Amino acid sequence: EKGKDAYMKYGCWQCHGTLGQGSSVTSQGKVLAPDPLPYDAFSAFVRTTNRAMPPYTEAVLPNADLQDIHAYLVSIPKPADYKTIPLLNP
Repeated sequence: EKGKDAYMKYGCWQCHGTLGQGSSVTSQGKVLAPDPLPYDAFSAFVRTTNRAMPPYTEAVLPNADLQDIHAYLVSIPKPADYKTIPLLNP
């Protein structure tokens, strides 16, 4: 729950959606979950990005919160395979 709280607190959800699903409008479709980048790559990107997302220094986003956010993204289950949904498979 700490990870989800941090994800919401730092505004990640505003561009990446509440479940890390991404948006073609707000994050150019950048999907964070399920299956986020490995922590080291995730952390490096968040700290040093020069893309549309600004970098988040440790002064702004402490390492403990970044680790919690990554743990939250890892915990998000994959959606059901559409083949298992009867209405989608007549």
